[in-house]
Amino acid sequence: MGVSLKYIFHGWVVERSVFPINIARRIRAPFSSNHIVSTSSHDTTGGVTIAPGHGFGFPNLKKRGHGSRSWIMIDQHGNAKVLELDKATIMRHCSLPSRDIRLLDPLFIYPSTILGREKAIVVNLEQIRCVITSDEVYLMNSLDGAVDQYKSELCSRLQAKRDQADDLSFELKALELALELTCMSLDAQAKGLAMEINPVLDELASSISTLNLERVRRFKGHLLGLTQRVQKVHDGIEQLMDDDGDMAEMYLTEKKRRMEAYASNNSCLQDNTSVGAKGVWNSAPVSPTTSTNEAKRFQGEFRSIASSDRHGSFMSSSNYVEDVVELEMLLEAYFVTIDHTLSKLSSLKEYIDDTEDLIKIKLGNVQNQLMKFELLLTAATFVATIFAVVTECPVSVDPGQQASAVVLSSGSTGFWVAAAAVA
Repeated sequence: MGVSLKYIFHGWVVERSVFPINIARRIRAPFSSNHIVSTSSHDTTGGVTIAPGHGFGFPNLKKRGHGSRSWIMIDQHGNAKVLELDKATIMRHCSLPSRDIRLLDPLFIYPSTILGREKAIVVNLEQIRCVITSDEVYLMNSLDGAVDQYKSELCSRLQAKRDQADDLSFELKALELALELTCMSLDAQAKGLAMEINPVLDELASSISTLNLERVRRFKGHLLGLTQRVQKVHDGIEQLMDDDGDMAEMYLTEKKRRMEAYASNNSCLQDNTSVGAKGVWNSAPVSPTTSTNEAKRFQGEFRSIASSDRHGSFMSSSNYVEDVVELEMLLEAYFVTIDHTLSKLSSLKEYIDDTEDLIKIKLGNVQNQLMKFELLLTAATFVATIFAVVTECPVSVDPGQQASAVVLSSGSTGFWVAAAAVA
């Protein structure tokens, strides 16, 4: 028989044998249920009981992806309410897949997106992340000012237009406000960046300094990031405008009304069929001619109901196309706005590039001046060297040779000076 030892490990009493073989086996599975005995309530070691389903040593650890978040629910009357909802609840209520809810997660970086689904519209525009249904908006709550501005503005608009007739449905009003605030915010950021960077570029064009170059480099990085954000919103709106099917999916109120009308027609048809069948079975025996007339009457009623259903579907489909045109015009208005913002950023980038080209030209001119000065200095050094050689000649040298040397050195000096002047 082997000797076993018990010791406390994170509130658990762990039993291990001293035999090497058993120790090796139990090291492979150190947290097996056969080797762990929970402490009783009279344990004086200060251990902590670990509840099932939680991590070992982490009693408050939750499963990833199942935590609740703070959402702001806004109904069609302009009433706002803060709720704590988890991901599964939003998915069930709005009939959305997990990948659509993941687009709204602030922990992930996704481009600006507008998605039309069966019962909801998923909106991810900068800091505005929300799920829009036919009668409610679920806005992800955060400390950003854009979220509070969207909530207050949407509530005020819905409350102001409660008693007024409006052509836009609830979901399109919520979508329009998200596009409006996003485009206004990006345009304001572009204007602010232009006001900051234009004076620096003007100063840099007149006098080149290390401080101005560093400021322009920093502003250029901000410009690149803002341009990418504006480009993503621009592409998202353009992609949505190019697909009529995606725009048709966003008419949630119309789809809900058609589904309710279809369900009502089906219930009426089932009631008429059941009443007619009950009357036939409970009636007295009739002749074959009477039975044939009853069957024809039921068939006529069924055809009339079906034709009315088809006519209603046709009319709603025609209205559906007109509504898509209306949504396309709405998107086009904000597409023009965001395209104008993108054009301003492109012009600002071109201004920076032109300033950089001007700086390069100035630096090239300075470099040419330095090369010219270096050439003159080299020529002067050469002449001085020649005169030094002539003066060091012995006295016995013929005067004619000295004159020839002076003429040669003078000619060489003149040639180098002329070459430097031409350069």
